[in-house]
Amino acid sequence: MRPLRPLLVLTAALLAFEGADAQLTYTKGQTISPAYEGFEVNPDGSYNLLFGYMNRNWQEELDVPAGPNNFFSPGAEDQGQPTHFLPRRNRFIFKVRVPADFGDKELVWTLRHQGVTKRAYATLRQDLLIDNMVIASETGALGAGRSDPETRSNVAPMIEIEGSPTRSVLVGQSVTLVARVTDDGLPITGAARRARAAAARAAADSAAAEEADAEPDSAVAEGSVEGTPEGAATEEEDEDEDEDEEEEVSPELQALRRALNEPNRVTVAKRVGLHFTWFVYRGENRASFAPIQIKPWEDSRAFMNSPWSPFWEAPPTPDDDRWVVQVTFDKPGIYVLHGRADDGAVYADQEITITVAPRPISQPQ
Repeated sequence: MRPLRPLLVLTAALLAFEGADAQLTYTKGQTISPAYEGFEVNPDGSYNLLFGYMNRNWQEELDVPAGPNNFFSPGAEDQGQPTHFLPRRNRFIFKVRVPADFGDKELVWTLRHQGVTKRAYATLRQDLLIDNMVIASETGALGAGRSDPETRSNVAPMIEIEGSPTRSVLVGQSVTLVARVTDDGLPITGAARRARAAAARAAADSAAAEEADAEPDSAVAEGSVEGTPEGAATEEEDEDEDEDEEEEVSPELQALRRALNEPNRVTVAKRVGLHFTWFVYRGENRASFAPIQIKPWEDSRAFMNSPWSPFWEAPPTPDDDRWVVQVTFDKPGIYVLHGRADDGAVYADQEITITVAPRPISQPQ
């Protein structure tokens, strides 16, 4: 009789390959889909319809100019939608304002790419009403069903762009962009929580030491276990020390443990902390930013400079709240840059338009 083990090993290998093939992801060559995220109610009774998209590539950024392959209907075809699409899922990227009497009408965003047509249908259906809590949950800043006073009181950052919203520059010349961002300091970052916990532990240890110094010496300390030598730790105290050591693990080691463990959430997980980033919204991605900008899209791979990436930590906030960036273009054109201030849960956006002209050809003398 032939042994069964080689057959079982081969079968397991084939099943593993089949499972891997069913979960393939791609760096390029894939399609894009528009997404309707929901609607907001404005104070005057009008509505904002919020849209995003899913670029199925992990690396390739796609360009679909506004027109027959990228349009809204009915009404104006150009509603300020993006024409440059970053990789993967990008949520709550832009808004389309509609009047208070929009009622049961429908606004459709159509995208065609590589011969594939995808549409997003926007309505005022009540289960699509969103607020800051929904946005925080959908982007991964909150666990499913979580709510607390801190989260509910969080408001979006405020952005002030210094200078004109339109600029002109030559190819190869840098433009300085300055955004002043203010925020309410919420939600509390993991680093701030750790610092707060460490300060509380230090205060408790100091108080306990002062109390111990004030008590008279005795053969058996109050609350000790009979028969335990003076100065020896009980089993319970050993467990407490282990917990303290666990709490004092470095942020780097905590991040490594998160990266090596199986995901324990049903949605994407996002690290909180105020940051500001620029990205190309319209025009080909021929922009170079200094410093390199934080990714605004859901890159969940490790070390990928994205709030959804393991090991990512929010950068220090500038002392004067001014985020300064140099941007340079290597090709003529009209570019719309999108600036987003994000505290990890909610966000604010601004745009700037830059016209890039070719360098003049030097004349022979």
